[in-house]
Amino acid sequence: MGKATTLLGVPNVSEGRDSASVAALAAAFAGEGGEGGVRLLGTHSDADHDRSVFTLAGPPGALSEALMRGAAVAVAEVDVVSAPASGAPAPGQHPRVGALDVAPIVYLRERDRGAACAEALVLADRIGDELEVPVFLYGELTAAAGGAPRTRAELRRGGIDALAARMRDPSVPLTPDFGPSRPHPTAGATLVAARPPLVAFNLRLAPPAAIDDARAIAAAIREGGEAGLPGLRAIAIQLAGGIAQVSMNVERPFELPLAEIVEAVRMHAPVAAAEIVGLAPRAALEGFPQDVPLAGFDRDRHVLENAIGS
Repeated sequence: MGKATTLLGVPNVSEGRDSASVAALAAAFAGEGGEGGVRLLGTHSDADHDRSVFTLAGPPGALSEALMRGAAVAVAEVDVVSAPASGAPAPGQHPRVGALDVAPIVYLRERDRGAACAEALVLADRIGDELEVPVFLYGELTAAAGGAPRTRAELRRGGIDALAARMRDPSVPLTPDFGPSRPHPTAGATLVAARPPLVAFNLRLAPPAAIDDARAIAAAIREGGEAGLPGLRAIAIQLAGGIAQVSMNVERPFELPLAEIVEAVRMHAPVAAAEIVGLAPRAALEGFPQDVPLAGFDRDRHVLENAIGS
């Protein structure tokens, strides 16, 4: 008998400061005692990014059901469209277009790619229909659905205001793949994909490196940059206290170990600390430099194979 299919859901919600809201979201995603075999493997919240990343594992069907529970809470509680009230903290620096900003379905084996695409399409349809949030597909799922290739970055460019403007452009409106033709009045839009594992990886630069240095480093090391690394997406973020961070998505973690990225950044500026957002496959951590602190890292919980028990 073949091994049962396990998929991951990695919803990113645009709330990382209100601990009560994050707890409510985690409880919704987790359900009652692992409904349908779905487990909440981890929650990572960041106040500077104003973002929480949840990692769930479970079988097809039950996984999309769990994601819908959390999506409903995100749509009800998180407002990414209205201007902040007077005196309220500024929005987080991470690019975003929705309350449930992105909701990828991750397949761990190539043979499960079709199951992941099907689960992602079910989720996208339900978000658009039941929650009345427009959904855009990106990555390989656009080809699977017969559309033109589209990236997460191009959909997020300029944030929700720019996306809304493109959606109402009278000449060539940007049409969502599911749901209404206009952004939700408070929850904006959601981006959905099916993909293999990636690693969200942050490097905090040591003083005197500043945000301009982080921007130059991100431009140099991202794919297509002067010293570009394959499958690396990178932006600069300024954290509280003026600390500069290079925030990255490593889209080929089995080919590009995190150690290589650390050394690429160190060629430009000293690195104070590193952070993995969510989980990372074991291969990505091979040779990781011991002199770089990996904040909050626990091998049992944050190495992908250990967390899912494989």
